[in-house]
Amino acid sequence: MNQFDSIICITQTPWKGDFQKAAVQLMTELSARNRVLYVDYLYTLKDLTQGIGGRGDIPVRDIMRLQNPLTTLKTEQNGGELFVWTPPIMLPINWLSNESHDRLLQWNINRLVSKLQGVMRKLDMHRPLIINAYNPVIGLPLLGRLNECATIYYCFDEITTAGDWMSRHGTRYEEAFLRRVDAVVTTSETLRQDKSTVQPQTFCVKNGANFELFNLARQLAQQQPPVKPVVGYLGSADNRINIDIMEYCARTMPDVEFQFIGEVHELDLPARLAPYQNVTFIPPHQPNDLPPLLAKLSVGIIPFVCNRHTYTIYPLKINEYLAAGLPVVSTPFSILDDFDGIIELADTPERFAQALRRALADTAPERIQQRVNTAQGNSWEQRAREFEAVIQQVPKAWRQEQPA
Repeated sequence: MNQFDSIICITQTPWKGDFQKAAVQLMTELSARNRVLYVDYLYTLKDLTQGIGGRGDIPVRDIMRLQNPLTTLKTEQNGGELFVWTPPIMLPINWLSNESHDRLLQWNINRLVSKLQGVMRKLDMHRPLIINAYNPVIGLPLLGRLNECATIYYCFDEITTAGDWMSRHGTRYEEAFLRRVDAVVTTSETLRQDKSTVQPQTFCVKNGANFELFNLARQLAQQQPPVKPVVGYLGSADNRINIDIMEYCARTMPDVEFQFIGEVHELDLPARLAPYQNVTFIPPHQPNDLPPLLAKLSVGIIPFVCNRHTYTIYPLKINEYLAAGLPVVSTPFSILDDFDGIIELADTPERFAQALRRALADTAPERIQQRVNTAQGNSWEQRAREFEAVIQQVPKAWRQEQPA
């Protein structure tokens, strides 16, 4: 039987947004069999000031709690019920030195705990399982404060390469947090190997795909097949993109259109690709609006550079492409053995372009079905069940009935 009466997820990931998020997808699926409270992004006074000034896509009304901060959601895909709670405004402390940061962090934690305990009473949550999704700075001082039965650290990125927003204090907090949590779940095998050197109870549950959503693109493409070859990249275009590969492909494949769908954070990318008329940048769309865009693609790409950061990644988009029936061409940036014979790997601009030509011709119905089947086996529904299997291996969270 369960030793927890609910799951509380505390993360750095906002519930809403223009792309699929691992924590959001996982909690949505877990809500089919568990009571889940999702603690939304911890916005600060700095965020509020920027939002009021019109800088960035910041939900000012939510931050100011001008409406009920507790929302009840019915999840369409599994019929579950999930609660999303907007926490109170926090002090912006990430920029501070270690001593000042740690002192003011306690103020933030006390404020968070006080309000969160009230929500727990309202929802009749007494003995929760805490899933901390990539926020060790909050997770470490929160240990033991919510009458939790256990805490699982859900780690989906390498914190030392996460940028100043997390690595400044997150790096020093994570090791201590790893030692004290009851288990760690990573989204890639490379991350599992790394974190298990500190916490032996470390497991790997890889990222999945919202299969039903992205498979809609396959259905749309069957009704109206693409009229020209289009190679697409879905997601944030940042410093992970190998610009040399993309420039070479755009230059040597003028008959193919290259689309980048999502936010562009690496300004050198549009600058380098500006001379090529066959490159298009499409603004980010809400997840439900993505299938019609993917239906127009012929190939999905993951042209990441190969470095320490990307080596720890298991990309969400790989199964999203496959759910749409698309051939996939990627660089060998990480361990992608799960997709042997399913996707193409190429490590140089010339080989990447050659792989794209082969992928554009890879349209046999049986190959398309093979890709779709692979994605269906890697759905978030399946990943949630794998996560629940991990929970069953955490003694504090799960107690098996003893035979009579």
